[in-house]
Amino acid sequence: MTQPGRPARRPRWAVAGVLVAVAIAGPLLVPIYARTGPKLGGFPFFYWYQLILVPVVAALVTSAYLVTRRPATAGTGDGDA
Repeated sequence: MTQPGRPARRPRWAVAGVLVAVAIAGPLLVPIYARTGPKLGGFPFFYWYQLILVPVVAALVTSAYLVTRRPATAGTGDGDA
């Protein structure tokens, strides 16, 4: 049970888990990209799928981090005036 005044953390972690699961599942779905055609610039589909996947996974993991990060609260009482 959560304390009054504190938001529940579970929904944020669930969203982050889904984002990370999608990032992991992309490279594991081999039948999607295990082909040579179509070619782009002489490179088979496999290579440009992997190159596109790098920034997509980075965006998903960054989003998961931002979802789970604690928001900065004003007046934390740490002595900074």
